[in-house]
Amino acid sequence: MTSTASSATRLSHGDALFIGGEWTAPSTDSMFDVINPATEQVIYRVAEAKTADVSRATTAARTAFDSGPWPRLTHQERAAYLSKMADWLDARSDDLSRCWTEQAGLTYAKSQSIIPVMTATFRYYADLASTYPFAERHDQGTAAAVGLLLREPVGVVGAIVAWNGPALLIASKAVPALLAGCTVVIKASPEGPGEAYLFAEAAGAAGLPPGVVNVVVADREASESLVRDERIDKISFTGSTAAGQKVAALCGERIARVSLELGGKSPALVLDDYDLGTAANALATATTFLAGQVCSAVTRIIVTERRHDELVDALSAALSEMTVGDPYDPTTDMGPLATSRQRSRVEDMIAQGVDEGSQLTFGGQRPDIERGFYLEPTVFAHVDNNSTIAQEELFGPVLCVIPAHDEGHAIALANDSRYGLSSAVFTNDVDRAYQVARSLRCGMVAHNAVRNELGIAFGGYKQSGLGRKGGLEGLLPFLEVKTITLDGIPSDL
Repeated sequence: MTSTASSATRLSHGDALFIGGEWTAPSTDSMFDVINPATEQVIYRVAEAKTADVSRATTAARTAFDSGPWPRLTHQERAAYLSKMADWLDARSDDLSRCWTEQAGLTYAKSQSIIPVMTATFRYYADLASTYPFAERHDQGTAAAVGLLLREPVGVVGAIVAWNGPALLIASKAVPALLAGCTVVIKASPEGPGEAYLFAEAAGAAGLPPGVVNVVVADREASESLVRDERIDKISFTGSTAAGQKVAALCGERIARVSLELGGKSPALVLDDYDLGTAANALATATTFLAGQVCSAVTRIIVTERRHDELVDALSAALSEMTVGDPYDPTTDMGPLATSRQRSRVEDMIAQGVDEGSQLTFGGQRPDIERGFYLEPTVFAHVDNNSTIAQEELFGPVLCVIPAHDEGHAIALANDSRYGLSSAVFTNDVDRAYQVARSLRCGMVAHNAVRNELGIAFGGYKQSGLGRKGGLEGLLPFLEVKTITLDGIPSDL
C-alpha cells in the first residue's frame, strides 16, 4: 500500500466539542475511533457527545438565536461571514480531501476534484444575499395600504450528517441555514467526523458569534435526543430510509420542521438506439465512485430482453478494466468500502441475490489485497425486479441488470420501487429522453450519464425523502413565511 500522511495530524481539537463558539471538554472521556478502511488502522480519535453534551449545544444554539445578533444581521452581513469561512476552507482543501479518502475510502483524486464544490456552495448562498427576495411587497389583494411577504429564519436547526459525504452534506445544510439567519447544531457521524471539525474551525476563524455553529459527534441515543428536543425548530437529516422514518415520526409528534435525504434504488434505462459499450463505461465508472456508497447510485440497469446479455457482457468488460486498491494510488478506480460492517452487509446481500435466482456474472468477491475493506464491483444478470437485490438499497458496488419487454415496460419497472431519488436515460434522441424523464417518478433524471446537479436541486420522491438541497430550493426549507399587512408604508421599505 502507498504510504500516506494521515489527516489525524490536521485535526487540532479532536478531544473536544465545539459548543458556544469554544472548544469545550465533553461530559465523559468516551471517544470514537475513526478507522481508515484501506489500512484498518485508527487514524484519529474524537470525543463522543452524550445526551448532556447535545443538550448543551442546543442551549447554545437556542440562546444565540433568541438573544444573539446573528438573526438580526442583514443577509449581506451574514454572507460576509460565509465568504470568510469559504476562504479558510479553501486553504484547508487538502485536509478535507484527505478526510474523505481516509474515512470513507473515496479515491484521493476524486476527493480532490469534488471538495471545491463545498466552498462553491458557500459562495453561491453568499451571492443570494443580494439577489433573493427575502421581503416582497404586495399592493394588490389586500385592503391595507401595503402587504408584505417576509421570509424569515426557521430557527434552530439540527443538522444530522451521514458519513459518506460529510463536506458536501454539511455545506448543503448549514450554509443556507446560516444565510437565512438560523443557528445550527451539526451532529456528525462517528465514522466520518473530520469535515465537521474543520467546519467548526472555519466558523471560529471567521469570528461567527458564539452559539451560531455548534459541532458534536454522537451515536444513536444522543442523536435521538437532538431530534426530540423541543428547542430544535427544524431537523435536516441525511441517512437511511429506516432511520428517516423514525426521525419523521419524532418530528411529527411535536410538529417540528423536517427535511429528509434518504435512500435510493435508482434505475438506468438503456434504450434500444444507444450504444451498449458507451452506456456500460458510464455505468461502470459511476458504480466505482465511493464503492457505490451513494444514496443516488444508479444500480438497477433496465434494458430490453434482446439486448440484455450483450449489456451484461459490456458491463463485465468495463468493470474488469477498473482497478480496486489503495485510494491514494492515482491508478486506482475504486477504494474500499467504509467499514467492515458495511462490506459484510453487501456480501450478505450478494449471497441473497444468488439464493433468489439472480445470475452473478462478475465480481462479488474480496480482491487479493491483504488489508482493507475491499470488495470487487459486481454484476447480476436476469434480475427479477421484485427480488431483494432489486428492491433494497445495498450501498455497495453492485449492479442489477433487469430485462424489459419494451420501453413502456422499462418505465414501469423503473417506477416499481418504494424509492424515487435519481435515474438515467441512455438514448441518442433528446426528445425520447425528455419524454421518458417526465414519466419517471423520481427527483432527478440524467441523460446519457450518471450525475446529479447539486446547483439546481437534489432530492427524491416517495421514500427517498422530503424536501430538496442545493440551489435556491435548498434555501427554502430554512425559511418560514410571514404575511404582514399595514395601514401605512414603513420607513425602511
